[in-house]
Order: sequence, then structure tokens, then C-alpha cells
Amino acid sequence: MSFASEFREFAIKGNVTDLAVGVIIGAAFGKIVSSLVEDVVMPVIGTLMGGLDISGLAVKIGSATLKYGKFLQTCLDFLIIAWAIFLIVKLINRLKRDEEKPAPAAAPAAPPRQEVLLEEIRDLLKKS
Repeated sequence: MSFASEFREFAIKGNVTDLAVGVIIGAAFGKIVSSLVEDVVMPVIGTLMGGLDISGLAVKIGSATLKYGKFLQTCLDFLIIAWAIFLIVKLINRLKRDEEKPAPAAAPAAPPRQEVLLEEIRDLLKKS
């Protein structure tokens, strides 16, 4: 098997493709959550806290500026993303558990008519 055909077989396998799709969707999801935090959540929190914008918080030490507000913003982004992913995984696990539940056992099928008749004959013969 040539190197190119081995690589093609590896790249087309479902696991690699699923991983690539997951990474791309994860990156897009991260951007959506970052926008939600920066553009929706933080302005509301800032308004509730009297107009405080934590992303602009910084301390100047000599010629260096420590932008700890951006760090706090990134930590909040992470917490929200982790919470959302936790909820998604929890939902997926619940759906999997529901799928894996075995179907209730069906009542045993009635025996064929011939067997019922043979049992009746047997019982009559036992009585006589």
C-alpha cells in the first residue's frame, strides 16, 4: 500500500473527520460565546455595578501595563463556555441513556392451536 493511499484512508476515516468537524464547530462556538459575554452579559453586569467595565481594568507598573481586566474577561468567557459545554454533554448523555434503555419484555406469544388441543387431550387422558 502506498503512502498516499494510506494517508487518504486515514484522513477519510470517520474519527478524523468527526474530530475536524468538532474543532471547527468548537472554534465557532467559542466566538459566539465570547461575543455573548462581551456584547450582552458584561454590559448588563457593568450597568448593574454602576457602569463598571472590567475589560478596561489595568495597572501600570513602570513601563509595563498589566491588563488584568482582559484576563478576568477571558476567565468569565471560559466559565460560560465550560458551563454551556457541560449542559450540552449532559443532554447528549441523557439522550444516549434513553436510547440504551431496553424495551419492556413482551408477553410470551400464545402457543399454537395444535399445542393447546394436544394439552387438552393430555388432560382428558389423565382424568380417565
